[in-house]
Amino acid sequence: MSIGHFVDGKPFSGTSQRYGDVHDPATGVVADRVELASAADVDLVVASANRAARRWRDASLAKRTAVLFAFRELVHARRGRLAEVITAEHGKVLADAAGEVQRGLEVIEYACGIPSALRGGFSENVSTEVDSYSLRQPLGVVAVISPFNFPAMVPLWFIPVAVACGNAVVLKPSEKDPSAALLLAEWFAEAGLPEGVFNVVQGDKEAVDALLDHPTVRAVSFVGSTPVARYVHQRATAAGKRVQALGGAKNHMVVLPDADLDLAADAAVNAGFGSAGERCMAISVLVAVEPVADALVTRIADRIAGLRTGDGRRGCDMGPLVTGAHRDRVAGYVEAGERAGATLVVDGRQVVPDGAADGFWLGPTLFDRVTPDMSVYTDEIFGPVLSVVRAASYDEAVALVNANPYGNGTAIFTNDGGAARRFQHEVEVGMIGINVPIPVPMAYYSFGGWKASLFGDLHAHGEDGVRFFTRGKVVTSRWLDPRHGGVNLGFPTQS
Repeated sequence: MSIGHFVDGKPFSGTSQRYGDVHDPATGVVADRVELASAADVDLVVASANRAARRWRDASLAKRTAVLFAFRELVHARRGRLAEVITAEHGKVLADAAGEVQRGLEVIEYACGIPSALRGGFSENVSTEVDSYSLRQPLGVVAVISPFNFPAMVPLWFIPVAVACGNAVVLKPSEKDPSAALLLAEWFAEAGLPEGVFNVVQGDKEAVDALLDHPTVRAVSFVGSTPVARYVHQRATAAGKRVQALGGAKNHMVVLPDADLDLAADAAVNAGFGSAGERCMAISVLVAVEPVADALVTRIADRIAGLRTGDGRRGCDMGPLVTGAHRDRVAGYVEAGERAGATLVVDGRQVVPDGAADGFWLGPTLFDRVTPDMSVYTDEIFGPVLSVVRAASYDEAVALVNANPYGNGTAIFTNDGGAARRFQHEVEVGMIGINVPIPVPMAYYSFGGWKASLFGDLHAHGEDGVRFFTRGKVVTSRWLDPRHGGVNLGFPTQS
């Protein structure tokens, strides 16, 4: 058996006869294989979604919210099972996987309140006996293309909101960890979602391109690297689609001299090495405003020494990277940082893991005295590599953040309220933490960055999510009043 697709409320095997390997990253073995859809398979899935969309858009808000509430209960009750599947295919430790599921649940809960989010406005007598009001209506079929690093949370940023707004969804998960998507599809069906409203098509670039080009797909939500986000945005918008493509990041954490250094060191370790650094909100650059760099680097190194890297099912602090190829790529950056002259304080290549010898291991890595011309600074490494850059002043630190081409998330650690307020005003980044290292917004706010971290105008979930998955209409209405000589038969007149 292989991992297949989910269409019309049930599993589906495609026609391509192409497959990809799915590894257990903690052992290095091929645990399963996933079917890779052809363009013809995508056509079949989109046709199913289109049939369902025509019916689902007319479902009452009460029906939609009832399904979302039932789905929320199923995910909550089975969150342990979902976390286990994530860990088995991605490699992150169970605690990280459970946190991912919890953040996804928060978006489901937000979507349960969709009637309030879809309320329009009404203005009486905009002209004599003329009223005007607004509506928001679903788009139809929408596609979600999600990354490997959050196989449950990222799809759940989009799917509950899209479904609650009355759309049908086609999800193309990462082929590296495809099973979580199928669990979500099965549980949506069990919750009473009609057949075809949520579908899963597994695949690689062929499936992605088919979705980007398909005339029936009205919108695309994407999360991944900046080069691919740019490609998705350009190709899908050329096909006339609405697009939100969330790209890469190089998130900076600025530590001012008055900060609590123990708090900052704890935050840097958790935000830099959680989920093996494979998250778009990971802190990868720590900007130490002198004279605190030496003390801060020592504290971080001491904490790294107490971390246990190993199989995520054994209670370890950090798991493996998702594939051997990705592990080798990240290790190449460690080598490049050494060659460029950065000080390698902790070398993750020397880690002794609590796991199988063939797992995709690379331990927490710490560089000091990194400069902005080094590849460990300029590139999104997407691994457990934390670079310390030393700055002489607050102004130099902010200039460094603002000069970076990415603008996803940033944080400042300080006990000075005035400095924090100035930072949040001046920094050119979409999501900001003040003494919070990973400032991911709650579901009722919207998630998204600036600059090369976002292609499109609307962010994920929250108010932006509702606007992305709906279109606005404004209606201007006049009804004849019999008291004024007209005949009111219940139909509007021509103006």
